Amino acid sequence: MLCSPKGVEVKLKDRFYPILIAATHVKELIEIKLQDDGVLIGASVNLTTLEKFLRQCITDLPEWKTRFFKGIVEMLGWFSGTQIRNVACVGGNIMTASPISDLNPLLMAGECILHIASKSGCRIVTMDDNFFTGYRKTKLNADEILTSIFLPFTTQREFFFCIKQSTREEDDIAIVNAGMKVSFQDGSDEVESLKLCYGGMASTTVMAITTMKQLKGSLSVLWWYGLHHCNGHHNYETTEGKDLGQFAIRGCLSYPGRRFAGTPGAPGGREAYRQSLSLSFFFKFYLFVLKALKETQLCVSVPPIPEKFQSALPSSDKREFQSTQLFEEVPSSQPEIDSVGRPVMHVSSFQQSTGEAIFLDDIPKYQNELFMAFVFSEKAHARIMSVEFSEALALTGVQDVITHKDVPGTNKVNFIPEDLFAVHEVHVQIEYKCKPMTSMSHLCWSIIAAVVADSKAIARRAAKLVKVSYEELDAIITLEDAFEKKSFMGSPKSIVVGDVDAAFTQADHVIQGEVRVGAQEHFYMETQGAIAVPKNEGGEMEIISSDQNLSGTQINIAGVLGVKRHKIICRCKRLGGGFGGKETKAGMFASAVAVAAKKVKRPVRYTLDRDEDMRSSGTRSAFIGKYKVGCTKEGRILGLDLTLAVNSGNTIDLSAAVCDYAMMALDNAYKIPNVRALGYVCKTNIPSCTAMRGFGVPQGLFITETWLSDIATTCNITQRKVREINFLQPPRDKSLMNQCLKDWNIPRCWDLCLQKSCFNTRRHQVDKFNKENRWKKRGLAITPSKHGVGMHPKYQNQAGALVHIYSDGSILISHGGVEMGQGLHTKMIQVASQTLNVSKDNIYISETSTDKVPNTTQTAGSISSDINGVAVQRACETLIRRLEKFKMTDPEGTWEDWVVAAYHDAVCLSAVGFYKATGELDLDFDFDSRTGKQYFYFCYGVAVSEVEIDCLTGSHQLLRTDIVMDVGRSLNPAVDIGQIEGAFVQGYGLFVLEDYFCSPEGHLLTSGPGTYKIPGFRDIPKEFNVYLLDRAPNPNAICSSKAVGEPPLFLSASIFFAIKDAISSARTDAGLSGTFRLDSPASSERIRMACQDQFTMKFPEPQKGSYNPFLVRP
Repeated sequence: MLCSPKGVEVKLKDRFYPILIAATHVKELIEIKLQDDGVLIGASVNLTTLEKFLRQCITDLPEWKTRFFKGIVEMLGWFSGTQIRNVACVGGNIMTASPISDLNPLLMAGECILHIASKSGCRIVTMDDNFFTGYRKTKLNADEILTSIFLPFTTQREFFFCIKQSTREEDDIAIVNAGMKVSFQDGSDEVESLKLCYGGMASTTVMAITTMKQLKGSLSVLWWYGLHHCNGHHNYETTEGKDLGQFAIRGCLSYPGRRFAGTPGAPGGREAYRQSLSLSFFFKFYLFVLKALKETQLCVSVPPIPEKFQSALPSSDKREFQSTQLFEEVPSSQPEIDSVGRPVMHVSSFQQSTGEAIFLDDIPKYQNELFMAFVFSEKAHARIMSVEFSEALALTGVQDVITHKDVPGTNKVNFIPEDLFAVHEVHVQIEYKCKPMTSMSHLCWSIIAAVVADSKAIARRAAKLVKVSYEELDAIITLEDAFEKKSFMGSPKSIVVGDVDAAFTQADHVIQGEVRVGAQEHFYMETQGAIAVPKNEGGEMEIISSDQNLSGTQINIAGVLGVKRHKIICRCKRLGGGFGGKETKAGMFASAVAVAAKKVKRPVRYTLDRDEDMRSSGTRSAFIGKYKVGCTKEGRILGLDLTLAVNSGNTIDLSAAVCDYAMMALDNAYKIPNVRALGYVCKTNIPSCTAMRGFGVPQGLFITETWLSDIATTCNITQRKVREINFLQPPRDKSLMNQCLKDWNIPRCWDLCLQKSCFNTRRHQVDKFNKENRWKKRGLAITPSKHGVGMHPKYQNQAGALVHIYSDGSILISHGGVEMGQGLHTKMIQVASQTLNVSKDNIYISETSTDKVPNTTQTAGSISSDINGVAVQRACETLIRRLEKFKMTDPEGTWEDWVVAAYHDAVCLSAVGFYKATGELDLDFDFDSRTGKQYFYFCYGVAVSEVEIDCLTGSHQLLRTDIVMDVGRSLNPAVDIGQIEGAFVQGYGLFVLEDYFCSPEGHLLTSGPGTYKIPGFRDIPKEFNVYLLDRAPNPNAICSSKAVGEPPLFLSASIFFAIKDAISSARTDAGLSGTFRLDSPASSERIRMACQDQFTMKFPEPQKGSYNPFLVRP
């Protein structure tokens, strides 16, 4: 019956159910009845209906009766989204028997009664410790169904508590959750019963039976347990001579040790964190009960809760979101028709909001179109011994199977060549045109083959029928292992400035440390996809691809098909996001679909499902920085010795360039007089890492801010001061790579951000809050960013445009940039509008296509507006010159009049514009010698962020962020502020939320939105203020503007360092001082375990190598 997630099983587990019953149409299963002793809920009642009904009960009934209901309603507030709650039902939650169910711990603690029915009759079952018999199993027999659930009222002397800890605040599955209920004897302080139920601690929802028994008896036992933790006493004994605090801890731990996630390597991983949560939850429950007893006056001998520990209780602070955006207005003299500098709405905003915007998979099917599904390698490192296609080819609807043998040209793709299809030995038992090849080493989630079929469903099913046999080889999964084993791609790059060893001898302090920046998934809304349409004449083919690099894809496809590039047309209307993930990977997948279309002589389409995309298309590279830095006692930097390790994955892709850009950015906004830096590109057996927004710069800047933070701690100065005293001072100082810093706007951004954020006042407020609270802490941080703009090699700094004026005066523009949501087309229309002096409503951009503008530069590096804008401007200037004589002849005429006159005079109304960087903008930089011009210019920004963390759980709230960003003279403040906010939130994911896991064998564990959490709607700052720096024109770009796509992303590191600031306060309360390591992302696990206290001390991390972990971070 449809009371559980059968859709997931059908799609991801290949289950087949011949009969499905919609339980929502069975009257008896969707009824809700209010009874004298509780509420009877039909098993198929959806969660939205349940929530509304329970809220009404809470309003209508006495408070004490509905304490259990309040817990359920509170939990439902964090249960997925509205759409899910509208269809998810109560019975489905129970019968799915998920060990991380949000509701099951509550229902067990509430002692719910289940009504079961079968052909043989009905029976009643209590949700107790014996209900769940194993992973996703219950005590119901195979022929039984759940018909209804009885939720009992609570009594006046019962108190109910629920709590959930997840990666993200809302719409997320639990790491650990709990339902807890305590009942007291009438007229007594004696605990009559206690229910402690946990999810996420074992393969089923469990009760802490041992602890429940040991704490049953007198209230004083519960008090002593809580006071033990409140006061940190370790020898708090009762009159009976028993250390009841320690006794309670042992009781609590004995059960997790037996059935909870206590063994290193246990399923789910993060064992120490989950165990500490079980104690933290109980402590919060204890305080909650004390407070409730005090408020209800049921017990006169309740001890007071110390003021500093009130912060462990749930907060009632529900701040409304608010924001401010401030930008410079255009001069009053600027013509109304000139839209440059005005906050113009994104040209596709309405279509994208309403779903009318056309993306690749919205394109109607071509006649005779087929669908392609990939067969990926599922081993991290192996030799492919054989591939068996017979079962797949026998499936009705399958047309063909594509392998490397079907590639008519070269099997190599991308700028640094790598295999398109794996070369392997093939064994088939039916006739198939593929000769056996020598077996070879192969890597995780590379393309072995592809199946072409009549539909997506058939192709995917057939791909899973392909049988591959492997000889597994030793695999390197983590960056740490790769560095230790010297698994490098090429020689390390180095930067040497001054004499580092001499600087260390002069230093008052020499600090050493190590920090890690984790991988990040692109998680674009639209996954990888392409359509290949063979023209069946002369080798022509048209490719529609979700692609940032159409010319690169054109080159790849021409190569694999063995034709000249003019036979291949690649086009794209828009992307549903790219972020660098469609710069090289899209061309690779599109090449495979082109080979298929060439072979079958029919249109072929592919789109990756989210899990396929995440497993195969690569991520942002993880980094490790090992640093040694010398400074004076005042905190001034003297020298830096740094080793960078970059995870490249199984091919080089763009990782060498990513490493270079990270190294070139190591100075950020600071003067480092002596530097010795080495950058290693490490090969691992995971899918190849690739470009992502920021291209190595955020990782490099993060490592710099980490060791700079250590200097402040070591020298006992503020984080603000250590940055201010080390700022570069142009023109005296140059960048690390020896470039002059013109228009140095860091001081202006810094001072304005301090002012707008009320930094000094809030610093005092944060310090005061931290002194008054033990279990919640706040942190405040200010972070600058210097981001260079310009592409290497320098030939990539070119662009073309084609502008048509039609005889009715309307204008069509084609340029080399791809619209991926960043507003590029909107800005190009604004530039054309200004240059032609016509309304932007008269201008249209349809798509990007290689037959309109050849040899395009990839839409990347934040330069697309700069280079394509000039190309569009120059094409428009050519047309204006052609129209000049008609304007002079008819000065009172309209735009349409002049165009018609030109048309009748046979004037060409089509023009090409071209841009290349020349003169002062010619980027002739040489990395090894640090000579030549490195970037066109630098973008500057500063952010202040404030957070509040829960020291007991590791959860956090982002209270406020203020950003000041130098974007030159903004082309479009609305678009630019949107880019700043979007980049900041994506960076928030990188530095705080998005934790990327795989198994020790290399299988991705975070392969979809259920396990990989990007920031949600409620994760944005409660107060979010963005200010564009005024009076900061940039002479080196179109209309005096600056790049805005990538530079703001690093400012989100201010959140990370605000979290670290809060953790420092917690550690001070625990008697800990000095520097400490906090890796990125600062997940709830890392926050909690860094806030060391008497709870975490019970669960030390096991020694590396002493066990096989469930998960690793590659």
